[in-house]
Amino acid sequence: MIMKNYFEEKDYEVYLAYNLKDGLRLIKEKHPDILFLDNNLPDGEGWHHTNEIVRENPGIKINLISAYKQRTREFDSFSNLRIWEKPISMQSLEEVFRS
Repeated sequence: MIMKNYFEEKDYEVYLAYNLKDGLRLIKEKHPDILFLDNNLPDGEGWHHTNEIVRENPGIKINLISAYKQRTREFDSFSNLRIWEKPISMQSLEEVFRS
């Protein structure tokens, strides 16, 4: 909710999903420009769907989130991808998403 408020204050249109199924549905419906995708979701691992999401939304900027610092070679080919380690600070968001 903190990130939602942060982005709404910057005039972004924000949609939330609390599980993978609802998130993938929202992506297909809304075609967002920016996506924050957690890895550990109640119904699966979000990061496993990155290729599918990019294939269906080639211009999307994906922000992968995890509580564990991870960097895998499978994401090396994505120029529009950033990996964030939890907790995400407001200062870090501000550095990337300055208005």
